[in-house]
Amino acid sequence: MSPTSQMKSTQAMANKPQLQLGSQGKAVLELEQLLTKLQVYRQPAKGIFNKAVEFSVKLFQFRVFLSPDGIVGPLTWQALYTEAPVNMPVLRLGSSGKAVATVQEVLKTSKHYGGKVDGEFSTLTEKAVRAFQQSFGIQADGIVDRETWTALSQIPRGYDPNWFLT
Repeated sequence: MSPTSQMKSTQAMANKPQLQLGSQGKAVLELEQLLTKLQVYRQPAKGIFNKAVEFSVKLFQFRVFLSPDGIVGPLTWQALYTEAPVNMPVLRLGSSGKAVATVQEVLKTSKHYGGKVDGEFSTLTEKAVRAFQQSFGIQADGIVDRETWTALSQIPRGYDPNWFLT
């Protein structure tokens, strides 16, 4: 994204209302159009935040590693405009935690990782990240940065709507 278009999208995001089930109007129409562009919404845009829109928002949030609550706040708007995950940590050898486990799960899904999903960024995880990066034409440095998070978000993962109920 060029600096000029990034600035425009940042300005456009600054005044976005929070949207959720029951919301209506121009902002919902824009939301539906963005979700349609991203191929997670396939209904006619009506400007009404119904269950179908909520499901699509949750699906998109899941795809970009946001909490899939179905509410469109600042982070979801930012992810919609940039078409990428936002506020993700940079991970490398020695990192640990939930974000590392998420990376391991996605790498397992993409068949780049065969180890345990334990949230520990070990040499096995680093090797898997390098292989994944290479397959996506990204500099294979073994560091999960914004570019790698974006590539990871492109991997289709099993989406279980009941998961959100737990």
